[in-house]
Amino acid sequence: MLELNIPEVIAEVTEAFTRYERALVANDVAALDMLFWNSTHTLRFGIGENLYGYEAIAAFRNARPPINLKRRLQNTLIVSYGRDLATANTEFRRDGSRSIGRQSHVWLRTEAGWRIAAAHVSLMPASGSDAAGRKAEASAQTGSERG
Repeated sequence: MLELNIPEVIAEVTEAFTRYERALVANDVAALDMLFWNSTHTLRFGIGENLYGYEAIAAFRNARPPINLKRRLQNTLIVSYGRDLATANTEFRRDGSRSIGRQSHVWLRTEAGWRIAAAHVSLMPASGSDAAGRKAEASAQTGSERG
């Protein structure tokens, strides 16, 4: 059976995730490039782009203007699956925006250390998240009223 959430693996991936976040808000392109798995299998689905392969991701990072990168994270969840694979999921908010950003990473242990093998970033309008939360809450209340 696959062992989940091995403490030392969670600590390693948390440290790598923290390095990624620091590099992202500082626009440290070299560090960001280093944290992605250098493979044609790596992908990053962004808010306005689908990038296939390490080279495409690196080219995107080098061309992106370093504006409005500061953000606050919330609801970060890191889960390890055995010793060589983990996911990191978080929500983020940027100053002045009502939207909630969502970021998902698949982290892979490589000979060079932990690297992102897949990433997905999306935005959810604040009104959409409020509606989804109200719908889930209403559904839970309806279910408990039946019970």
